Amino acid sequence: MNVVFFNNRVFKVFFLLIVLSMGVSSCSKDDDISDHPQNYYFRASIDNRKVDFHSVKFQGGGNDNRWEHIVIGGNEKSTPTDGSLPSPSLDFEIWKQGGDIKAGTYATPAEEGMIARYAVQTNNGTLLYNTSVADDVFTVHIESISKDGIKGTFSGKLRSMEGQAIDVTEGSFNLPYDEIINP
Repeated sequence: MNVVFFNNRVFKVFFLLIVLSMGVSSCSKDDDISDHPQNYYFRASIDNRKVDFHSVKFQGGGNDNRWEHIVIGGNEKSTPTDGSLPSPSLDFEIWKQGGDIKAGTYATPAEEGMIARYAVQTNNGTLLYNTSVADDVFTVHIESISKDGIKGTFSGKLRSMEGQAIDVTEGSFNLPYDEIINP
């Protein structure tokens, strides 16, 4: 009778180990797509031209675990290594000094502490389009924001000092905090 008890006990331990190992292997972190760098992005259409931005970064900060300032930006292409001019860049900032930037919708010109910029480098200087020239509307919708990252959408119009406007449409982002992301 002791032999049957021993075999039954060994069987139960063996069975428990098999079930446990199957459970651990099926709960792989690979199933959580938000942790995969290839799922981070900053993209938009600039005058109907689709762009996946390079060297993208989300940064921000504030007091007492509040987001008083955030900035997201990137370049249309990777940084050149041959000494040529950098590609155009797009960025936007939101400031709420003493406040807290949370999930929600922010738009210029109503949001005084907000600016969006598109910069084109030329041999004669920088051609800058932004939201401070006219009362054009640029909207950022933040779906989620935390020390882990930020996700949302954006669109609007940016204008040069000469009055030339560009349209930014289909903008979206999903970025980790304080890491450079390339497509």
